[in-house]
Amino acid sequence: MLIYRYLTGEDDSAFCHKVTKALSEGWQLYGDPSYAFDPLSKKMRCAQAVTRVARDQPYDPDKKLVDF
Repeated sequence: MLIYRYLTGEDDSAFCHKVTKALSEGWQLYGDPSYAFDPLSKKMRCAQAVTRVARDQPYDPDKKLVDF
């Protein structure tokens, strides 16, 4: 089963660490990153989709994606 996550955050080192942590846990980048201005906070926001194969596990919507 292929699992999908969409990571988002402010354009700062914390977002980069979030993506790096996902990659270190076996997630792979999926598609291009997104970058947009948030007019409410007046800050740039980043987003990156990641996927990972979870073998031999049925889908459970109550389970956190990081637990697959």
